[in-house]
Amino acid sequence: MPTVRRVRRIVRRIDPWTVFKVSSIFSFVTALAVVLGLVMFWSVVQAAEIPAKITDILVKITLLEEGADPFGSDEYFLRLAVYGSIVGAVLATGFATLGAIMYNLIADVVGGIEFVVLEETLQPVPGTRLVAPAPPVTNNALIEAPTEEHPVSARVGD
Repeated sequence: MPTVRRVRRIVRRIDPWTVFKVSSIFSFVTALAVVLGLVMFWSVVQAAEIPAKITDILVKITLLEEGADPFGSDEYFLRLAVYGSIVGAVLATGFATLGAIMYNLIADVVGGIEFVVLEETLQPVPGTRLVAPAPPVTNNALIEAPTEEHPVSARVGD
């Protein structure tokens, strides 16, 4: 029958180096996903000829001159997406690391964040004895225990 007890845990320090490593990997994987998503989105938009239709509407209402291309080329869009994602990943990593440093400074003053968790343990039934099963024994895995006469163990069968 499991028993539950309340345990109080306090987070007093977060390691900035660990936050830097985890957040940099997370940020750059997220940046890669954003770039791939934007490329797929832009290819669907281009296939539907939405930029050309928007340009035609802007020319008709005289906001653009004939022959103007406000959306640029596909290469320009891809370059903008990649550079924007890299800048975003670097900024996210920097802010996460700065947040860990700021948390450490504030936690020194106020004591940290306290969590109350429930810890579940299995209580044995009174009067029974728990016995662990014996590990399987094979000839090559059997190792003799060291004795005073033979201080170094050796495999049986060698």
